[in-house]
Amino acid sequence: MASLRLAEELMGGVAALRRVVRRRLRGTVPGPALSGAQLELLRFVETEPGTGVAAAARALRLAGNSVSTLVNQLVARGLLDREVDPADRRAVRLVLTDAAASRLAAWRAARSELVGAALDRLPADDRAAVRAALPALRRLLAELEEER
Repeated sequence: MASLRLAEELMGGVAALRRVVRRRLRGTVPGPALSGAQLELLRFVETEPGTGVAAAARALRLAGNSVSTLVNQLVARGLLDREVDPADRRAVRLVLTDAAASRLAAWRAARSELVGAALDRLPADDRAAVRAALPALRRLLAELEEER
């Protein structure tokens, strides 16, 4: 039962942290607002350049047609390019545009500045506690990502 309460507190805290950061940074990064799913796809393509739509759908655990819709939206906004797969001319490979790469870098920099400044205002013991929790959070993430 204690783990259930801890899970609820953790997820509530993470969700609130993400909301506050998104709200505080809204409008600081140029370009139209992107949905969470669009950002998730851009981040995935950034880490896996040249990925296909089906592979992205599997990795993000979304339906293929949903990812196709996201791809179409991001291509229309100039944030993703489709390149023909040289091994299979029927398949496409997804790559970030320079605009998307710049936008993701700007978002990360603004996010790091915002959160870093807030961390600097915390007492040293609190910063140390946050730092000490990171390895356990990474292990929790790995546990959740494992296929069962």
